[in-house]
Amino acid sequence: MEIIGVIAEYNPFHNGHLYQLNKIKEMYPDSIIILVLNGYFLERGIISLETKEEKTRLALKYGVNLVIELPFIFGSNSADIFAEASLELLNALKISKLIFGSESNDINTLKSSASKQLKNDFDDKVKRYMDLGVNYPTALNKATGIDINKPNDLLGVSYIKTILKHDYKIEVETIKRTNDFHDLESNERIISASNIREKLKNNTDVKKYIPEGNLVSVNEDLFFNLLKYKIITSVNLDEYLSVDEGLDSRLKKVISKSSNLDELIQNVKTKRYTYNRIMRMFIHILIGVKKRDKESILKNEYIRILGLDPSGQKYINSIKKELSLPLVSKFTGVSSKIKDYELKASEIYKILTNTDVMQFEYQNKPIIKEK
Repeated sequence: MEIIGVIAEYNPFHNGHLYQLNKIKEMYPDSIIILVLNGYFLERGIISLETKEEKTRLALKYGVNLVIELPFIFGSNSADIFAEASLELLNALKISKLIFGSESNDINTLKSSASKQLKNDFDDKVKRYMDLGVNYPTALNKATGIDINKPNDLLGVSYIKTILKHDYKIEVETIKRTNDFHDLESNERIISASNIREKLKNNTDVKKYIPEGNLVSVNEDLFFNLLKYKIITSVNLDEYLSVDEGLDSRLKKVISKSSNLDELIQNVKTKRYTYNRIMRMFIHILIGVKKRDKESILKNEYIRILGLDPSGQKYINSIKKELSLPLVSKFTGVSSKIKDYELKASEIYKILTNTDVMQFEYQNKPIIKEK
């Protein structure tokens, strides 16, 4: 029996995600599917349109056997950190395969890029290109000599790099992505999450593109005003994670000239600092993630179960005694900076979306899917 790992954000859960799960079940009908789920604030620095609870419910309904949480502190970070934390959890749960969507579906090219990125001189090469003024993704391509610029492929390289780096005994397979992440206009049955979010902004009905789900509304004006207050009143912005040297003074300088989030991003954005990187920085400032805590939030400290079905329960019981990390279903009695930031992020999400997510966070009896 294959134990298959999937890493996802489900923002929102759409027909493409359903296609992926169905494809996995078709390829490996007797497998156990374990999902590492990112919660409220995502890898690209955006805010989830579905609650963690809703995403867990949908994952279980459509074929996942066990859902575990990717903590906020890792899920709101760069692709490499996102991948490291996700694979650490999946390796602890003894998966045999990682399956992810890929634009190119060219596993050999992705593996080649990952291998080159692990060479000793690679970081120096990337730094030299960035010193010339290019952004990080472009510097990666120049340093490897391999042009990979699609989001799923880029994330896939980070997954493979993590597996190689730690010598995890995990095979990697891809499923061909059926749509273009950058296409914001297509009306096919399967479109990207970016396209769905764009349609929502334009008040277009998206029921055609999602099997079901309760979407929330993110108050972007409130997000901007809270962030503006934090930037203005913080004495030392450089104490926050992701605020690089020089960006603290730049933020202080441009915040009064910016009347909304888009303007602020444009006033901060440079070739070196991409949209995603800036948004992650804003999230860390808003939630108050301190650089001084970095050493205590480098690695997972627990495996938090969000939901499971009978097959997932049977599997987790069979490996429970072999786990290298403790299993957590409730936060009661858990002492951890990672947990503390998870709850702070949940509180901020509650404010920005006007959704009551804290009962799920504090109570968190895992969602049980009956047969």
